[in-house]
Amino acid sequence: MLYKSFFIILLSLFVRFAATAQLQIKGVVAAYVDEKEVLLPDVNVFWLGSSICTVTNNKGEFSIPYQKDYRNLVIQHIGYLADTINANRPNLGKIRLRKQLDLEEVVVRKKINPLQKSLFDVQNVVTVDSREMLKAACCNLSESFETNPSVDVNISDAVTGAKQIQMLGLNSPYLLFTQENMPSIRGASQIYGLSFVPGSWIESIQITKGAGNVLNGFESISGQINTELVKPLTDKKLFLNLYANNYERYEFNARYNHVISEKWATGIYLHGNLRNGEIDRNSDSFLDTPLANQVNFMNRWQYLDTDKGWVGFLNLQYLDDEKQTGQLTFNPDVDRFTTNAWGSEVNTRRLDISTKVGYVFPELPYQSIGFQAAYSNHEQNSYYGFNLYDIAHRSFYSNAIFNSILGSTQHKFKTGISFTYDVFDENVNSEILQRTDNTFGGFFEYTYDSLERLSFVAGLRLDHGNRLSTFITPRLHARYSLWDKASLRGSIGRGKRAANIFSENQQLFASSRQINVIDNGGDIYGLKPEIAWNFGAGFIQKLYLWNRTMELSLDFYRTSFQDQVIVDWENAREISFYNLYGDSYSNSFQFDFNYELVQNLDVRATYKNYDVVIDYTSERLQKPLQPEHRVFMNLNYETLKKGEGAQWRLDFTWNWLGRQRIPSTELNPAEFRFDDFSPSFSTLNFQVTRVFSNQFEVYLGGENITNYTLRNPILGSNDPFGPYFDSTLSFAPVLEATYYIGLRYKINTD
Repeated sequence: MLYKSFFIILLSLFVRFAATAQLQIKGVVAAYVDEKEVLLPDVNVFWLGSSICTVTNNKGEFSIPYQKDYRNLVIQHIGYLADTINANRPNLGKIRLRKQLDLEEVVVRKKINPLQKSLFDVQNVVTVDSREMLKAACCNLSESFETNPSVDVNISDAVTGAKQIQMLGLNSPYLLFTQENMPSIRGASQIYGLSFVPGSWIESIQITKGAGNVLNGFESISGQINTELVKPLTDKKLFLNLYANNYERYEFNARYNHVISEKWATGIYLHGNLRNGEIDRNSDSFLDTPLANQVNFMNRWQYLDTDKGWVGFLNLQYLDDEKQTGQLTFNPDVDRFTTNAWGSEVNTRRLDISTKVGYVFPELPYQSIGFQAAYSNHEQNSYYGFNLYDIAHRSFYSNAIFNSILGSTQHKFKTGISFTYDVFDENVNSEILQRTDNTFGGFFEYTYDSLERLSFVAGLRLDHGNRLSTFITPRLHARYSLWDKASLRGSIGRGKRAANIFSENQQLFASSRQINVIDNGGDIYGLKPEIAWNFGAGFIQKLYLWNRTMELSLDFYRTSFQDQVIVDWENAREISFYNLYGDSYSNSFQFDFNYELVQNLDVRATYKNYDVVIDYTSERLQKPLQPEHRVFMNLNYETLKKGEGAQWRLDFTWNWLGRQRIPSTELNPAEFRFDDFSPSFSTLNFQVTRVFSNQFEVYLGGENITNYTLRNPILGSNDPFGPYFDSTLSFAPVLEATYYIGLRYKINTD
């Protein structure tokens, strides 16, 4: 039996060997020439990976011995694209080759999201480019964040309508604002400064969460927002933007650039706005939005010599901004400082001059040296009813930076020195407050840069200030690549700043509250400077789901104050400033989800949770007017471009804010009280843009189209000179639905 089985197996192997030894793989090679099929002679046919080959005859036929060690046949002929066939049958039939075409150029395009989070950046940075700012009316920097969840935009009070930015649960003074990496909105411009940067001048915005780097100073605590302006050498030759809304707000933006040579270019940027509508939809006798006008002008020069390594910018900017608000019947020429009617005017004149010069060593492209300098003169004259507040702030900033490497480009460093000089002259209800602050410091920052796994940036700066003493500022950021398209980040850093209590809280003047500053022996209004530690971690994962990019990210940050100037609104009759006696911290959690649902339809969804706690002198409380929960969603759709760039763009943004604690008003009579907590509410914005060509587009949209507003945003509005007048407790929009229309026209540089 065993011999019989062995014989059968041996016979089978022999038969199979004999069969394969004689087997031929056959086929016919053809091609289409002038839309007719022709049979191709002299075509090379060979087994892939071997030298066994043959050629086709005059009928295009070939026959090649089967080889069990090879699977694929290559069909190759001059002037045709080679083809590789899996030889899985004796007769391959007709094989058609395609003519080889000579392409002059292949352009591969990738859609880049206008709001980007990098997997490789060591810091937690969100980059917003100019396309994102076109999704909203976006008339100035404060309105540039309406369609992205990176920061929160709040209205500071019910009278001035000024918008404030928050990050990680903290107000804008704890953010470092820079313009092209030079400190910009600070000191006297803290409240209204965001409206001094027209959105059409902005090329991109970089939003950094957590303690920033040490190059730009020591003041950053919760994060940094840097704006990059358009560059004359690369910007459009001409850009025009006109805007109008249903409340008689009109805006005009224009940019004109002239390229003088390959190295020199200059640009003239102009912004003007007018708010002329006397709007009082809630019938409280007060304007729902201020009357205002602004003229903003900039002349910008750029020099770039890539051969010699020199780059430079010079900016000259002048701004004239006037606001009037208060009761409808208020006439400033007649009623100012009278009880005829309550009114307010805020007039600002500001001059900015800044320059940057950089040199990249031509033989050492990783090594460079740069110098930045900025001067500003900010003068604000204002009054709120009988409260007078004037401030003049002259500021000078300079920074010198040297970049190079330690052995290889994997080990980089930056070092330099900086000097800041500020002069403040304030008139607070005829009390003159003057001070001069200067700070000199040096910094060193080391970067270990590995795109594969671990990267980190460690920075340290030492500063000495005449009011801040001598102190160090350590910062550390790290990134670790966990797996493909996933990064884990962490950061820790210390920040220190002098609080400008009046300019940063100007809304307090639009109330009858008594102002108390509790002297603590400090050098700034009798208060000590603010010191805080910020640390946190974040995770980001990018992946493909159904061939579309999906992005998930979450982060948690905690800011813990070692010292803080507390702004205490808890007594309805007073506002008090004093140094922290206990604990003050802010915990912030954020989850983001971004996905392209179908082609060109993108969704962004965000959930935020804030736990912001302050120890007041009275008790420990949650920070007022700060929702614990926030939800954000944005839908954006674009049609494919046709012809000269024609397309439709649609954008919807929904914001939901949970309930907010309102500072206590229990000392007031019942008719002048708010509830302890606000109700939750949501707002909805939309915009539709019709792009007719690469030069011309028209947009229209609406803000707060759900029409949610505070019905009685001002306590005591019927008695504005009485003891209960207060416009500072605004937790929701005052203005009803706003509808706007506008156009953009541009001519690209030749």
